[in-house]
Amino acid sequence: MARFDWQLDWQRVRDVASRLTTPLHPDDYLSMINPLWSTRELRGRVEEVVPETDDAATLTIRPGWGWSFDHRAGQYIGIGVELDGRFHWRSYSLSSAPRHDRGTVTITVRAMPEGFLSDHLVRGLAPGTIVRLAAPAGEFTLPDPPPARTLFLVGGSGITPVMSMLRTLDRRGTMPDALLVYSSPNQDRMIFREELRRLHEKHPTLRVIERFTESEGLFALDELDTVCPDWRDRSTWACGPAAMLDAAEAHWQRAGCEDLLHLERFSLDFGDSDAEGGVITFANSGKQVEVDGATTLLEAGEQAGVGMPYGCRIGICHTCTLTLASGRIKDLRTGEEHFEPNESVQTCVTAACGDITLNI
Repeated sequence: MARFDWQLDWQRVRDVASRLTTPLHPDDYLSMINPLWSTRELRGRVEEVVPETDDAATLTIRPGWGWSFDHRAGQYIGIGVELDGRFHWRSYSLSSAPRHDRGTVTITVRAMPEGFLSDHLVRGLAPGTIVRLAAPAGEFTLPDPPPARTLFLVGGSGITPVMSMLRTLDRRGTMPDALLVYSSPNQDRMIFREELRRLHEKHPTLRVIERFTESEGLFALDELDTVCPDWRDRSTWACGPAAMLDAAEAHWQRAGCEDLLHLERFSLDFGDSDAEGGVITFANSGKQVEVDGATTLLEAGEQAGVGMPYGCRIGICHTCTLTLASGRIKDLRTGEEHFEPNESVQTCVTAACGDITLNI
C-alpha cells in the first residue's frame, strides 16, 4: 500500500511539473541534470566493461529511475545502444545475482561473428555510455527454495543465466546438490572458469564438469548415465546453442521426464525464408521502410526508427505483438501466413509478404 501511495504522489508531482514545463516535458529538463532521471523510459549508465575472455566481456550497468531490482536469477533484460543515429536492441541474460544494495546489474556478452551489436558491446562500448533498458523478463529461473538435486547443462555463453543462479545460491548459502556440465571450445574461451572453481571449493556440493570440445569433442547426452546416473530424477536447466538444446529436448522426451527440463534459447534458426518482403508502413508515424523477406517486422521497425515493443525476440513472450492493419505476413517459424485485418501478430518472428501496414 505504501508503494501504491508513493506512486500516486509521484504521478501528481509529474502532472504538476508537466503543466509548469509545457510545451516541454519534465524529462527534457531532468535529463540535462542527469540522463538517468527519465520517467519516459528505463535507462542505465555503463560503469565498467570487464573482459572475461578474448571475445567476451561483463558490462556493469547502473539503472536509473524506474528500475526495481526485483528480478529473478536467470532472467534477461533488453539493452538498446545508439549507433549511427539509431538504437540497436538485443536481449541478454543477467549474470549478476539480484542485489538491491549495489545499485547495479551485470550482463555478460560474447561477441558473435555475425553480431553487430554484441561485437560493439564487447570491444567498443565505453564506460559512461547511457543505454536504454527493458525490464527483466523470462521464466528460466530457479524456484525458491531450489530443488534438492539439480543439473545444469551449459554450452558457451549459455553459462550467463546459470551463473546468476549459482551466485544467488552462493549468496544465500543454499547450494544444493548441483552438477554443472559446461562445454566450451577450449579453456581460454570458458567464461567464469576460475570463479566456478572457487565456488566448488567453497561449496563441495557444486560439481563442475568442464568439457573442451576442440580436444574432447561434443558432450554426448548418453554420457549423462556415467557422469550423472540420477539425471532422470534431477530438475535440469539447459542453455546454449540451438543444436544442443534440440538434442536435450529429444533426450528428455525419450526418457519420459521432459517436465523436469527447463530450456533457455538465445535465438531461433529461421532457415531460408521464402517471404518476399515489401514496403512496411507504420500507421501512426507514417514512416516506411522496404525490407527483404528475411527481415522480421521488428527489425524493420527498428530500421525505420519506430519505437517497437519487444521482449525475448524469439517468439515466446508476445511483448512484440502488434495489430496488422493490412497486407500479408508469414510466420518464419511455421511458414503460416496471416492476412486478416486487425489480426494480432508477433513482429519478432514474422516477415512481410508484400506491402503491409502495422498499427503503431
